[in-house]
Amino acid sequence: MIRSDAYLIEDLFSPDVPQKPTRDGYGMGVLEAAAKNTNVVVMCADLTESTRNLEFKKQFPDRFVQMGVHEQLLAASAAGMALAGKIPYITSYAMFCPGRSWEQVRTNICLNEANVKIIGSHAGVSVGPDGATHQAIEDIAIMRCIPHITVIAPCDVEEARKATIAIANVKGPCYVRFAREKTHVFTTAKTPFQIGKATTFRDGKDVAIIGCGPLLWNALKAADELSKQKIECTVINSHTIKPLDEKTILDAARRCKAIVTVEEHQIAGGLGGAVAELLAKHNPVPMEFIGVQDRFGESGPPTELIEHFGMGVKHIKAAVKRALKRK
Repeated sequence: MIRSDAYLIEDLFSPDVPQKPTRDGYGMGVLEAAAKNTNVVVMCADLTESTRNLEFKKQFPDRFVQMGVHEQLLAASAAGMALAGKIPYITSYAMFCPGRSWEQVRTNICLNEANVKIIGSHAGVSVGPDGATHQAIEDIAIMRCIPHITVIAPCDVEEARKATIAIANVKGPCYVRFAREKTHVFTTAKTPFQIGKATTFRDGKDVAIIGCGPLLWNALKAADELSKQKIECTVINSHTIKPLDEKTILDAARRCKAIVTVEEHQIAGGLGGAVAELLAKHNPVPMEFIGVQDRFGESGPPTELIEHFGMGVKHIKAAVKRALKRK
């Protein structure tokens, strides 16, 4: 059952549940962060409106830097600004930053522990018609393997706003991924959010579903439908992939004795990989992985692509049943 302290919206699965892109949460959050801290600046690689920086540019024109289409220079320049005392938020499509600028993120930013906030917009296959070249489904993997960086994937627009504000108070590099497409808004202003602390949205004893990003709504929907079949799932929002909330995940593994991970990302190197590494060391249990199965993206409508790549509600339900059989 849904936890009372999770503070999710009422009528969670109503057709009238609002939908907004998580990138909108970044746009709102960075304004709040800048209002609280005059050192917050935004650096953009040409895509001002798409990455939701237009309002920041209007409100804080002297703290906005347009770098043009040069993501490597964007990352390297941000490192310099951070080392000089600023808190730069650098923004582009995730495929280009951190995708194209990985070396500069690694060497200029993370090696120096520079206080840069890397905002990867348009992540996942739900970018849709833009196709494989623009669908960043490897970004969590290439970020979480770098030392000194925090990696976050918010589940909806409200959590995205909170994450954007919170990273301003983290000393050191952070990467936050956002989606282009509208997705369900199912958390509220009261929903707990703390970097490095997973939130349990639903309690169950049979299988624990651990997810991140907008697909967490699919996980909750799958758990609700499975409950009608007498299968009770714990659902955990592991919005922070690095540092992982080891205690919450290990407690769930010991209690449920089977895990399903859910993410709009390659199953190699993402949230599922991080959870598997943790369990292999401390408490191995049967696992199933919902995500992109070692292939590139394709062009198509976002909702169809989620189903095509095996990340829909029915796929999560099937994975839960496979994990349950392996207990």
